[in-house]
Amino acid sequence: MKWNKLKFAGLAASVLLAGLLSACGGSGTTSGTASGGAAQDNSPLQVNIMTILLNPTPPSDDNAIKKLIEEATNARLNIQWVSSNSYKDKLNVTLASGDIPELTYIDEPFSPVFRSMAKQGAFWDVTDYIKDYPNLSSKISKTAWDLTKMEDGRNYSIPRPRPSEADSFFIVRKDWLDNLGLKPPTTVDELYQVMKAFVENDPDKNGKKDTIGLAGNVNLTDMGTFGNIGNSLAGINGNWKWVDNKMVYKDLLPEERKSLEYVIKMNQEKLIPEDFASLKGTQLKDMFKAGKAGIIVDKAGTMMDYITELKKTVPTIKETDFYPLTSLNGFNPKGPGYAGVLTIPKTVPEAKMKRILKLLDTWMNDDVFAIQTYGIEGVDHTVKDGVKVVDQAKLNEHGGPDFNQIVYVADPYASSTKSFFSKEADTLFRKIQDDRAKSSVADISIGLYSPTAQQVLPEFQKNLQDLKTKIILGREPIAAWDAYVEKMRNDPNIVKMSEEMTEAYKKRNGIK
Repeated sequence: MKWNKLKFAGLAASVLLAGLLSACGGSGTTSGTASGGAAQDNSPLQVNIMTILLNPTPPSDDNAIKKLIEEATNARLNIQWVSSNSYKDKLNVTLASGDIPELTYIDEPFSPVFRSMAKQGAFWDVTDYIKDYPNLSSKISKTAWDLTKMEDGRNYSIPRPRPSEADSFFIVRKDWLDNLGLKPPTTVDELYQVMKAFVENDPDKNGKKDTIGLAGNVNLTDMGTFGNIGNSLAGINGNWKWVDNKMVYKDLLPEERKSLEYVIKMNQEKLIPEDFASLKGTQLKDMFKAGKAGIIVDKAGTMMDYITELKKTVPTIKETDFYPLTSLNGFNPKGPGYAGVLTIPKTVPEAKMKRILKLLDTWMNDDVFAIQTYGIEGVDHTVKDGVKVVDQAKLNEHGGPDFNQIVYVADPYASSTKSFFSKEADTLFRKIQDDRAKSSVADISIGLYSPTAQQVLPEFQKNLQDLKTKIILGREPIAAWDAYVEKMRNDPNIVKMSEEMTEAYKKRNGIK
């Protein structure tokens, strides 16, 4: 079934692009059929691609790395590189026109326009095809495939993979734990005891009481760093939990009140910065780098950013002293596993669609993906003792990383460790990630659509956080929270939002 442009024009006008739809025209079929989608399979695949460009200058059409990728995949790539500064606008215009490139990068797979177009049949449903392509089915995590499903439980896009494990969570100064004879905390209660010890027992051994437990803050619409405490108590990632066959907003859960009481206590006992309500993320990092805080929320793979600065004041600090907690109360967060998606419009014939999937699958082979990862030997990298040593400046100049915006293979440990970490740190961080994977929890609400939530949730969240911050600071009593939660339970918009989220979750997951 081909996409009906007139049908889309009316749809897009109601959703987002009313001022652009007069430009509708061109079916996009020409490029789909001219390449001979149903022609001989051994002929080079001609494919039009539109993707984002993060660098100032795109690779040229005769780029050496591009030519090697084309040779390895038996393809001819007509790539339209669009600057990240204007990609959203260009994408909107392209979708509105209906003349959609045969492989298109979608930065927000749940935007109103893409969601509506997918629902109306504008893109190929690839769900039943993916099993035939080993790299697409194994090198893109199940988490990514699950969380990019549309409301009908089908995949109308191919996730661009990112590591799903080892998302941002609590990182503890292990040398401080050792100085105080403490072990890494495994529960929220143990975390509190560690924070208290970091404040009261001189963990840096400088003879002064000048340290805090957690470099933490709140944001305007959520609990920021402290949200990990509530999530650990409730065992959820994000704003929703599946409870008794329905979706419940986290602030209606009893664990959220416990979390609020926990942070109140942290503030009263000065375990967190006094100005937590106004601190930015960069200020928290600076606090940790300066050796003033013993715990921060981040990914283990960021360790060298902190260690480099800490070594200036603590020369003896080791990479393994940057210690990621495995879990708290059996919980740690799992990332969504993707950053944007690739789509194939229905204007592409089925035979060619399969060849495009084959192109992506072949491109993900280790030897092919290595072309853009390492570039050309003697130009972008040298080989020393059997190891490729990359000249990153030259590789960037020659556009290697740009091709990651089309096809990417995520190192599953990329959030935990880097190639330049010590062997000891690499081994430790990999083991912790493997242990985390046993209890990590994804945000099950990603991609679920509630019209009511779209309208009321932003203001609702802002009001909630404003009240929470006042209560933490002692400007409102905890009783004010109880009263507000009771009011929320009976608010028609909150009730309707929860009903819509419940139906969306059931539909996407095939629950009756």
